[in-house]
Amino acid sequence: MTTPLTRATGPRPLATLRHSVVLARRSLAKTTRNPGPVVNGVITPALFMVLFLYLFGRPVAGSTAEYAQYLFPGILVMGAGLAGMVSTGTAINLDLRNGVTDRFRSLPISRTAPLLGSVLADVLRYLIAVVILFAIGTLLGFRVQGGAPAALGAAGLAILFGFCLSWLTVLIGVLVRSAEAVTAFSFIAFLPLQLGSSLTGPTDTLPGWLRAWADINPVTHVMDACRALLNGTPEAGSVGRALLWSAVLFATCCPLAVRAYGRQE
Repeated sequence: MTTPLTRATGPRPLATLRHSVVLARRSLAKTTRNPGPVVNGVITPALFMVLFLYLFGRPVAGSTAEYAQYLFPGILVMGAGLAGMVSTGTAINLDLRNGVTDRFRSLPISRTAPLLGSVLADVLRYLIAVVILFAIGTLLGFRVQGGAPAALGAAGLAILFGFCLSWLTVLIGVLVRSAEAVTAFSFIAFLPLQLGSSLTGPTDTLPGWLRAWADINPVTHVMDACRALLNGTPEAGSVGRALLWSAVLFATCCPLAVRAYGRQE
């Protein structure tokens, strides 16, 4: 290099993206040797769908076929945006504690690249999970009512939300001191998001205290938006709210994660 890279200038945006893609390939290479996060990201939502479908299908909707139309969009969001995200924070935490991050800092790359690379790799994992979940949902009786564009829109919205929410896991992974703590904190953070939502039934059927949380839960808005798209029903502003929540999560968690990562000297 004829001009040394300094912290003051940093790499240009295109260079940062290129570095992030290279590090995403590193993360995916690790996945091929340890496919557990991908398997967990598919198996966990699929198990929830089978369990809820046959436990609540008849009591809630009168039949499992009708309930599949309501349940599947929520499972899609769980698979594309929630399940398997702990692996992101855990991988970053292990890199920090095992000295891999020190090697990255010795390279002329952006401080953001290792974090963005890990999240980009997760986006590909979410895409795989979405395809498999659509296949499983079809086998269980779900049918897309809104057409192919709506299905692509719902999948894209779920993956976008997963990308933005992943930065919360990244932040946890940078701040805590061990991989076990990442798992514990992530479980505490995401369980209310998963189950305190419109996943299994409309929020107006919930107790008052739980309904108050579900109505402001960003996961509820994303699930409602995907449900409206996939079932061809009026979305009543839910898509806009889902996009707004995604933007808020990204704008809040991403800078905090990058700043905390930069302080890990």
